Amino acid sequence: MKKLLLFTVLGFALMSLQSCLKDECEATRTFIAYEPVYKTLDQIRIPIVAEAPQKLKNPGKIYFYDNFIFVNELYEGVHLIDNSNPSTPVIIAFIPIPGNVDIAVVDNILYADNYIDLVALDISNPTAPKVVHREGNIFSRFTFDNQRGYLVDYLPTNQTEEIACNDPRFGNDAFWWNDRRFIRSGEFFNSMDGANVRQSSGGGAPAGVGGSFARFGVVNQYLYIVDQVSLQVLDIQKPSSPSRINTVNIGWGVETIFPYQDKLFVGANDGMYIFDNSVPTEPKQLSKFSHARACDPVVVEGETAYVTLRGGTTCEGFNNQLDIVDVKDLLNPRLLKTYPMSNPHGLSVRKNIIYLCDGESGLKSFDVADPFNMKSLDHEKIATYDAIALPNSNLLMVIGKEGLYQYDASNPKDLKQLSLIPVVKK
Repeated sequence: MKKLLLFTVLGFALMSLQSCLKDECEATRTFIAYEPVYKTLDQIRIPIVAEAPQKLKNPGKIYFYDNFIFVNELYEGVHLIDNSNPSTPVIIAFIPIPGNVDIAVVDNILYADNYIDLVALDISNPTAPKVVHREGNIFSRFTFDNQRGYLVDYLPTNQTEEIACNDPRFGNDAFWWNDRRFIRSGEFFNSMDGANVRQSSGGGAPAGVGGSFARFGVVNQYLYIVDQVSLQVLDIQKPSSPSRINTVNIGWGVETIFPYQDKLFVGANDGMYIFDNSVPTEPKQLSKFSHARACDPVVVEGETAYVTLRGGTTCEGFNNQLDIVDVKDLLNPRLLKTYPMSNPHGLSVRKNIIYLCDGESGLKSFDVADPFNMKSLDHEKIATYDAIALPNSNLLMVIGKEGLYQYDASNPKDLKQLSLIPVVKK
């Protein structure tokens, strides 16, 4: 009985000690604090004038048009590259466009996002572009504060925080606090996530070719833009004067668009949406192919769609895979096969050959003629983000951590590097 009493007393003492320790414990952790950046309309709508060529520093999306490559410098502008000879591409100018991420070109008119606005620039003379139109308030992802203006960015600063174990932030790798975003050091955070496309001129003004992460898509005389929650339709019958004519609400987490024939394939965090575009001004949703929550670009060829899912991003996904989807019945898309990947990003498809950017794992090519038996062809050990396999050509363009690569892909089993425009190391 005495032993039982002793164990009981000791038990209560340990519980009290643990409670005290829990009340007093703390942890010191280093976070990257992302400080909010605000801009007024006067700071956003500044004159846009081409500058001398600059080195690639933080490249984003890529676009090809009429022997020119356009490379987005994240949130800063666009590099113009003369690609008359893919073996010796030459940067000829830089167009500073604050907040720029996406681009498309139709009939020598460059469309680009400038934070909240869409700007149209005449690039008939590529080294002396001229702003010919500004369509205001196209992009709604920026919140507005009456005192400070539009929230356009977050700048990282290292910050050490002492956090008690009873703090609701304890144990979290990411959280919001006092208008700032905190990411634990070592955790992956890329503002490009949640953010290219083959364009189809369809008999209208000639358009270019983009990658699988695009939010801009061109079909005939219309420009389609996806922006987190919606699909916007702009009339570009007169390319120098785009005008918004319709907005279709989709849902949260809309990321990419891929026009194919008279259909629009839209990638979102939770799935692939298929729209009938036979009436260009009024896209109608036909179906949705749902998948695990993840960032997902989409490309299509024939009756097959290819979707990459990746984890470790702000899309909160954990899957790293390639989904091959049968879209013969557009009302009922059907998963054919899933293939595991390391950390897949963008991809391009041409004649049953997929060129897939598998993040740090490299550029990979696959034969998908038989979707149930995909065959690995080549593996280039470069960190990659997105690719463009030009139609009716053997040229393959790849943007990655180290810069802009170009390959001769006449033999997908043995890709031959033609050139590299490198990223300048900081």
